[in-house]
Amino acid sequence: MNKTIFLVGARAAGKTTMGKMLANKLSFSFIDTDSHLLETTQKTVAEIVEKEGWEGFRARESQVLVDTTKPNRVIATGGGMVLAEHNRDFMKQNGTVIFLSAPAATLAARLMKDPNVAQRPSLTGLSIADEIEKVLAERLPLYHDASHHMVNVDQDESLILAKMLEMLGS
Repeated sequence: MNKTIFLVGARAAGKTTMGKMLANKLSFSFIDTDSHLLETTQKTVAEIVEKEGWEGFRARESQVLVDTTKPNRVIATGGGMVLAEHNRDFMKQNGTVIFLSAPAATLAARLMKDPNVAQRPSLTGLSIADEIEKVLAERLPLYHDASHHMVNVDQDESLILAKMLEMLGS
């Protein structure tokens, strides 16, 4: 297998955690687009949004997607990567896209344990639980549109990894 694997899903779906595990298992490299943006700009998502607005951040995010796409790489995308149709099309055309799906309650519980506000600024100003519910409802069709496969991440990591490997035919 000589391809790029994109992981999409909401905040706290486990894209980074599962992406590292998958990359390790496949002997692929791993990139998290939000972390890459932080390393290359020396600014957090919150700082970029404050300075350039969400539009500026989304433009940077799209560029990072293109810049980091390489064969034999697993890419954990930011939760909003799917908002732009050109990003969804790019991922589908340039690799295999796996949607890491979880119920809003699971995501909210994970976020409350580790809110990491610098990397995950509020999108709505609502409580974590309400925000997840609202954002997930809005983005669910986009995650489905962007992905070739879907895995429920409300289960043990070893099961999630096995499912992803099965989907990839590895």
